[in-house]
Amino acid sequence: MKIFAYITMFTSAFLVTSCDLDKFPEGGTVTEDQKNEVIKDDPEKLSSDLNSLKDNMIQFGTISTASTTYHTDYGFPAICLMYDQAGQDMVSDDHGFNWFSDPLTFSDRIPTSSLNTLIWKLHYQHIKSANSILNTLYASYPEAERTGLPANYIGQALASRAFDYLQLIQTYQFTYIGHEESLGLPIITEKTSAEDATNNPRATVKAVYDLIIADLNSAINYLENNPIERSDKGQIDASVAYGLRARANMLLGNYAEAASDADKALIMSNATPYTKEEVSIPSFNNDNHSWIWGSIITSNNDVVTTGIINWPSHLCSLTGNGYTTGTGVYFAMKRINSSLWNQIPETDIRKTWWLDEDKDSPALKKAYGVSGPDIINQTGIPYVSYVNVKFGPQGGELFNTENSQDWPLMRAEEMILIKAEALARSKDVASGKKVLEDFVKSYRDDQYVCSSSSLEDFIDEVWFQRRVELWGEGFSLFDILRLKKPIIRLNTNFADNVTYNDIAPESPIMIYCIPECETSSNKGITLDQINEVAPAPIPVKK
Repeated sequence: MKIFAYITMFTSAFLVTSCDLDKFPEGGTVTEDQKNEVIKDDPEKLSSDLNSLKDNMIQFGTISTASTTYHTDYGFPAICLMYDQAGQDMVSDDHGFNWFSDPLTFSDRIPTSSLNTLIWKLHYQHIKSANSILNTLYASYPEAERTGLPANYIGQALASRAFDYLQLIQTYQFTYIGHEESLGLPIITEKTSAEDATNNPRATVKAVYDLIIADLNSAINYLENNPIERSDKGQIDASVAYGLRARANMLLGNYAEAASDADKALIMSNATPYTKEEVSIPSFNNDNHSWIWGSIITSNNDVVTTGIINWPSHLCSLTGNGYTTGTGVYFAMKRINSSLWNQIPETDIRKTWWLDEDKDSPALKKAYGVSGPDIINQTGIPYVSYVNVKFGPQGGELFNTENSQDWPLMRAEEMILIKAEALARSKDVASGKKVLEDFVKSYRDDQYVCSSSSLEDFIDEVWFQRRVELWGEGFSLFDILRLKKPIIRLNTNFADNVTYNDIAPESPIMIYCIPECETSSNKGITLDQINEVAPAPIPVKK
């Protein structure tokens, strides 16, 4: 097996384009009315625009240019890694080979940060695509005629837009409860003119959530009443919309509704958790019966053809072509917080998702017949304790150089954990405990017993299960914000230069400020309204 000993830098940029409905075959321009007539006659012609909603999520070139290439510029999976690096459960190092050092050190919270710009531009580009689809369909189909395929497409666009605003509002403001009237986001819908967008103040947090819920309510109605067979799980259906509304209702404190929505997502999707057997080897890299929604990535996607500008390069410890294994140093490898790992029972299969103190894991032996130390001796890859082996290489082939793994956006396990917490909050702790115990005992640890007696203890237990189960999938920072928890890195395996005194709940550094790319073009947001530009914390010696 060959491991690359160096990283090749890429300078070319590729842009994702949607369908070319604005052109006649001979090159002339189609008027808006003519385009609407084309769509009315054959709504399937809009399918390329729907595909662009999926492709935008995993594109290369959101912020890269011909002169500057960012190796974090591989779409939403990169944003997930940013959120996890900014918490307390994912360990790496502040080093030149780690392209995610800025969120790790909280130095990306400034208006000029490229990573801050990536979050903003990716989601607002996605919103723009959704709005364009809605404009076309609303113009082509009066409300009374919105059935069948056009109605389904409307539902997908509305749910996509709700997803973007749900991600953005949690990034640029503290969680809903207690901050309802705080400044949220500039709202852009299909009704917003280009002129209005240049003078568009931040709406309140409540107004943003009102839009999210309204979009999801409509999306569920359209999708549930006008189902189509999904081409793949990158396409949104009613189960995804229910899952998104479950997330939103948890943030709003609508716990009974959240439990119901999570249950609906599970029932409608027919999704079931990964089995113990399935997660006893490196997994989470391709569409699975557990996935309700995901980004489907193929060898032809631009993030794959770049070689190393993709999520496996930065997160998978078993790829043959990436920063994790190809640099000759361990600094870019993503590890679990040693304190969290020590809390995982030995009987829990998830403990094998990371190398132990001896740099070994039963998952490696079962999948590949080799131990961690054997791999180190054979390849020279400098694995250290607690490195993740949760995410498998493409095709299950150790050190496969093709980084074309899919990315999970919503799994059955997340919905079960939402349902457990929401039932405990809205009904009683016993109801939540039953859901949690049934899941963990059946799928992760057959000796598990939830010992929580109070609601507060149970919420913390569900949070612990989320920290372990969803590690690396982009949920950790939002959980900290929703539950109003501190960030704790003391007395763990974080290096000295990224170990800080505890960062108190709702410290200004936990959220991002509006980036310069927005304030430079939108005079509705003045510099005193971008959120506090908080100084990065100062490392402390352990």
